[in-house]
Amino acid sequence: MLYKSRLHKDLLTKKFVVTAELSPPKGVEYNYLLDQAEALSTYVSAFNITDNQRSTMRMSALAICHLLESQGFETIFQITCRDRNILALQSDILGASALGIKNILAITGDYPLSGDHPFAKPVFDIDSVQLVHLLKQVMPGGKDFAGKELKGSPDFIVGVVANHGAQPQEPQLIKLQKKINEGAEFIQTQTIYDIDQFLEFLEEVPPAVSVLGGIFPLKSAKIAHFLNDNVPGVSIPETILRRMENTKDPYKEGIEIAVETIEAIQPECAGVHFMTMGAVDVIAEILKEVSIDK
Repeated sequence: MLYKSRLHKDLLTKKFVVTAELSPPKGVEYNYLLDQAEALSTYVSAFNITDNQRSTMRMSALAICHLLESQGFETIFQITCRDRNILALQSDILGASALGIKNILAITGDYPLSGDHPFAKPVFDIDSVQLVHLLKQVMPGGKDFAGKELKGSPDFIVGVVANHGAQPQEPQLIKLQKKINEGAEFIQTQTIYDIDQFLEFLEEVPPAVSVLGGIFPLKSAKIAHFLNDNVPGVSIPETILRRMENTKDPYKEGIEIAVETIEAIQPECAGVHFMTMGAVDVIAEILKEVSIDK
């Protein structure tokens, strides 16, 4: 079989996949991202480059994908519907293909009110379901969104996001099924602390779609309570909250919780997706302690 990317191969050959989020700089200094990618390259199938994450202005994700790909690191180009109209979305998709990027994560995007430019106007010409339709059903057939002919067509591995802890869960699952119906090939989830909740979510996902469970290592009890109280879909069991409150070494305790989580979910899912808010060194510390059966 001809694999479109390392991520594609790792997913189809049932290797336990690790992806890691890297955030573009808020400025023009980016060399530290190359160092971070180099340090994690033996563990990670592809680096997910965030697109103005949490509505905070940063360097173009497409530019960082290109800089990393040019150094031999595979990327997942995260593209949101918030900041681009249908013309700009398609232009960036074609540009990503021309630059050799093989993987895309299609996201609707948060409203700007939560970010550092709350006065910015969101676009939302289309949502993530329609974006997956564009990426998997329209453009590979040699057409653009308006039905006009393309000279050469892009062909990406396309992923989407899902909040396995969202309440109510039914609307989340309906939207996820629409993305899958349009051709989504992998799913990256919200961060996992309640393992039973995550496993219940997996029962609703068709087995042909690869699920990468979200991992956000805790650093303190304060952060744990903040996530539990303020982030939609994040549910941290009391046992974990007490562990973070009572430990003398919160950083080490957070690593141990992440290791336990990965070892518990790894028989049931395709891999994990790390979110670290820039503290990527912890990823290697965790993976050195994880026993992977796949």
